[in-house]
Amino acid sequence: MPKARHRAISILRLPAALTGALLLLLGGCSPLKLLEPRQKLLSRIRLEGVKQADAERIAALYQQQPNTRVPLPKLAIYQLGRTFYDDGRLKLKLARIQSEFDERLQAARPDSVKVGRLLVRREKRTSRLQRALDKGNAVMRLGEPPVIYDSALTRKTVEQIGTFLKSKGFFRSSVSATDTVADQRFSLGRLLSGPDTVHNRRVTVTYRVTENQPFKYSQLDFDIADSAIARRVIASQPASLLHVGDQYDEEVIGNERSRLETLLKNQGYFDFRQQYVTLEADTSFAPATVRLRTIITDPGPGRRHYQYVIRRVRFIADAGITRFGQARDTLVQDSVYYLAYKHLISPKTLDRKLTVRPGDLYSLTSTQLTQRQLSNLDVFRFNTVNYLRVRNSPSATDTTLRQLDATINASPAKKYQETSEAGATYVARLAGPFANERLKIRNVFGGAETLEFGVRLGFEGQYTSTLVNNEVQTQPVYTTQIGANANLVLPQFLVPWRTNRFLTQYNPRTRINAAYTYVIRPEYIRTNLEATYDYIWQRSAFHQYVLTPIDLSLVNTPYVNPTFRRKLDSLAQLGSPLNQSFKQQFVPSFNATSLYNSNDFNQTRNAYYLRLFAELGGLTKGLYQKALEQNLELRVYNFAKFNSDYRRYYKLGPKSYLAYRLNAGIVSALSTSEDELIDPVKGTKTTVQRYVVPYDKYVFAGGSSSLRAWKPRRLGPGSYTSLRLSDSKDPNSELVQNFDLEQPGEILLEGSVEYRFPVWSFINGALFTDFGNVWTLHADTRKDAEFAIDRFYKEFAVGSGVGLRFDFTFLILRLDVATKVYDPTAPGEKLVLSKFSFRDNQTAFNIGIGYPF
Repeated sequence: MPKARHRAISILRLPAALTGALLLLLGGCSPLKLLEPRQKLLSRIRLEGVKQADAERIAALYQQQPNTRVPLPKLAIYQLGRTFYDDGRLKLKLARIQSEFDERLQAARPDSVKVGRLLVRREKRTSRLQRALDKGNAVMRLGEPPVIYDSALTRKTVEQIGTFLKSKGFFRSSVSATDTVADQRFSLGRLLSGPDTVHNRRVTVTYRVTENQPFKYSQLDFDIADSAIARRVIASQPASLLHVGDQYDEEVIGNERSRLETLLKNQGYFDFRQQYVTLEADTSFAPATVRLRTIITDPGPGRRHYQYVIRRVRFIADAGITRFGQARDTLVQDSVYYLAYKHLISPKTLDRKLTVRPGDLYSLTSTQLTQRQLSNLDVFRFNTVNYLRVRNSPSATDTTLRQLDATINASPAKKYQETSEAGATYVARLAGPFANERLKIRNVFGGAETLEFGVRLGFEGQYTSTLVNNEVQTQPVYTTQIGANANLVLPQFLVPWRTNRFLTQYNPRTRINAAYTYVIRPEYIRTNLEATYDYIWQRSAFHQYVLTPIDLSLVNTPYVNPTFRRKLDSLAQLGSPLNQSFKQQFVPSFNATSLYNSNDFNQTRNAYYLRLFAELGGLTKGLYQKALEQNLELRVYNFAKFNSDYRRYYKLGPKSYLAYRLNAGIVSALSTSEDELIDPVKGTKTTVQRYVVPYDKYVFAGGSSSLRAWKPRRLGPGSYTSLRLSDSKDPNSELVQNFDLEQPGEILLEGSVEYRFPVWSFINGALFTDFGNVWTLHADTRKDAEFAIDRFYKEFAVGSGVGLRFDFTFLILRLDVATKVYDPTAPGEKLVLSKFSFRDNQTAFNIGIGYPF
């Protein structure tokens, strides 16, 4: 009994100690110290009563927002920095530096060079101090200063919400706001502190909206003075953005005004502007209804809108270049005048890109299309299309038409452009430097062609297994990759027949590419020679198609280490196709790609991404397979492959986004091929029929753009566990997972969800979860590697992590740290999060350029 009583006393004493510590912590960390005596902290904003209107658009109208709490408590970070911030010391230091530089500037006069250098140095030193005085130290700038509640801003917000609701057709809506000073949320600090605490000075603002019935269009009328314009506007009504029964919306009305302006500009009305279009709303006709009248006025009393015809087109191909005493030479191609001091680009090529033609009515769309197509040639720095009105001839009979002269000014880009890139990867505890060098040559043959040469040299760390004293040891080694490629792009389809000018609007291009890769590893040397012939065109600014009728690849492995060869033979006995990649192969195929991407380089839009890829290979192997195998020992396989990659980007705030990705792929051999298996122990050979796909066509999971908690290509297949002995000397030693081998699959299902948010300045953060796996289509000796409809959903691997993105605008550097959560290939317990560690096989560090998806 005495022992039990002593324990009870100890337990009772512990909360008292904790309470004291918490009181000290709350006293030191309370944001009350940041407030003046009569100031209050904006804690929360509530919006009530919104059922039909857009709540997110309303929230964007708030004139004050509470301090950010997710994913980081910005006020607490600011307060932490404030604890060691001394503005008085900074002011004294700033004054001292300014005084020192004033003396040095006085002594340096009249030497203007010294004075200039001193001014630059003074600006550099004082700007840092001034920034610290204005915005706080680095930690404070990482956080947010307290948001002091301002009732005047609340009243202004009420006005803006009311205006917004009326612009959306809620003419009888009302908005009110109340502010509650007491914070009702439970808090230990509020419970234990005195009456004047930050909890009694937090304000919750509640905006209450009464929407009432929205007004809808009951009738759409027109009042257009010009009968010619009236006919065109009424004929375009099927494309109108306004419809009877729709809810009144001023934003849509503004878009309709823009549509009418573009419509008429595309039909020759060069001088037409939105100012001539007015839409009047009459709400007195019937309850909750709007009669909308579209009014288009003339430019003025006695004046009218005129259509313009293009009389002459001049193309200056070297705008910005001046040669005194020398006139530009003029060539005529299809009634267009081409001017240049020296015609470096064929007028015939340029003529294909022009949609502004003599004799055509002026068109805004044609003008923009011409500018876009000239930019896509990649031989001009910039281009403009200017129009000059032509005075009417006194003998002109048609008083409704006017004339324009068009002048296209294009400034040539540099003929040669060199790009260098250097960096490093960190894999297998080794830093791997790499360097790329690219040379672009523009207008190679005088037809706006672009020729690119590129070379790459890189070293990358990899794990390799070696046998030392009958013991398998894994050690990091360097692999070397040397590559070169040549790429020729023609600004048209290279086909044996004459193409129609209609295709010009789709920016057609032909690309001929050749590439060579040479890989050196301790286990092998492998080469790949590839050539492709592509047709590329764009349906829109976001949608691109690529058709590759010719894709040829020649794979060769001139050297394979004998120990590694035995390992390949052992894996082949289990059904792994890894040994196929080390045989000489000829891979002919054709493929097609459809790519839709409405995002930008920095991924700052609310956007979609969809990539569809289909490929067929080796369909004609029966014509040449026997000859290639007998004379050159080249294997040919036939196969089909399909891949679909969908991504969605939601913009949650000015710099915060939710992005997710779903990626699926399947590849299969179309017929069986002979595969020679060698028993690594007995050395006997066995020939079997297998469904074999060229190794580079298999699908893989794992890596910096896939499941980031796994090494590249190391996940799967299915729940098959690749094992090895932890100590080969002891036959009773534990079996452990083997993460050194790539795991090819024939079915791929994977996805990612990522929340991206700002951290500080150019640094952004990310929280992510990846899931997925690969499977085989056909059963082999690897247990549970085959895709099964009743089991596959249990075999999704899951990994989670955090990341940093350093956004330098022109370059995004990414660092991700991911750990395994659920590993279907793990022996025993699959939920491996409890085994968290920073070992390579549990947690992966990924460094990359650009976003993972």
